[in-house]
Amino acid sequence: MPILKNAKKALRSSNRKATINKDIKSKLKTVTDRLLKSPTLDNLKLVFSAIDKAKKRNLIRANKAARLKSQMNKVVVSAK
Repeated sequence: MPILKNAKKALRSSNRKATINKDIKSKLKTVTDRLLKSPTLDNLKLVFSAIDKAKKRNLIRANKAARLKSQMNKVVVSAK
């Protein structure tokens, strides 16, 4: 456990950020699975939004975001 006051604050901050990041990653996985089960344009919009949010927070890299968008788009196009 941290002893110094600033270390305690850093731990609280780190825990708070970890919780938020975990929620964003979980949401990304959930909407991706939903799209794979029922590929529709509405689900594709949700996935793109989740990918962009994860990229904005640096949870995934720009190339991975682009790759995921491309893959999800192919799923929807092939389902039509």
